[in-house]
Amino acid sequence: MLEVTRKLVDLLDLSPMGDDHFQGDSEDLGFPNVFGGQVLGQALMAASRTVEGRLPHSLHAYFLRPGNHSMPIDYEVQRVRDGGSFSVRRVIARQDGKEILTGSMSFQVAEEGFEHQLDMPSAPDPDSLKSEQDYGKMLAPHVPEHLRDTLVRDRPIEIRPVDPVNPLKPEPRPPYKQSWFRTQGHLPDDPVLHRCLLTYASDFSFLGTALNPHGVTFMSKKMQIASLDHSIWFHREFRMDDWLLYDKDSPSASGGRGFNRGNFFDQQGRLVASTTQEALIRHRG
Repeated sequence: MLEVTRKLVDLLDLSPMGDDHFQGDSEDLGFPNVFGGQVLGQALMAASRTVEGRLPHSLHAYFLRPGNHSMPIDYEVQRVRDGGSFSVRRVIARQDGKEILTGSMSFQVAEEGFEHQLDMPSAPDPDSLKSEQDYGKMLAPHVPEHLRDTLVRDRPIEIRPVDPVNPLKPEPRPPYKQSWFRTQGHLPDDPVLHRCLLTYASDFSFLGTALNPHGVTFMSKKMQIASLDHSIWFHREFRMDDWLLYDKDSPSASGGRGFNRGNFFDQQGRLVASTTQEALIRHRG
């Protein structure tokens, strides 16, 4: 495992504080606030620590306040129900005594049943694409100095976008995005860790799907953007150290909000996870 990936795995390895309470550190990715995917991944890890013999199959969370990346985050897990096949947990994330996220996670025993899925859409092979870090190095000389480290930093999740938007000269385009994702280096055989890492990564390049038709990006002036909620469904087993295609679309934007959907496929064409998110996309004209 590469050191940059080990740091992310350690970030998700929460410290038990007793009575179903856990604490996680925060990381500074160069954003004004804590990266939402970090809080989601840690919240799922906290809930998973209170369940045995069952893996998470869905997560639904609301972002309530911006997180401070200079402070740790406290996670309280509430054991809602343990049934014959399913377990449900509620998680509340707090900083400085204030709630920044609340969510529910459901876990299920392994079970056989009916099988069907949507076909995997066509996409270029990941080996034919440049990484976001490669594009960041190309953009770095053209952005303010305080943004350059964020663009060129080493990343535990390698992202290779298909037909990326130039954030310095965005143009209106259809509300679709595709990216290949995988962790840098090999991971241990822990299905909970792989689910938490996908949860973490699923917040990257998702919100921007709703911005595509409007010719703006997170770097555009007078834009206020933030994730409002996030949901994930895990369908099949997968590995985050193998390439996964993240196929995204945005069916609607209205009322200052953009709605996004996503599907993760492995290279064999299996649909392994699905996501939805509503985001604030407010233009302060």
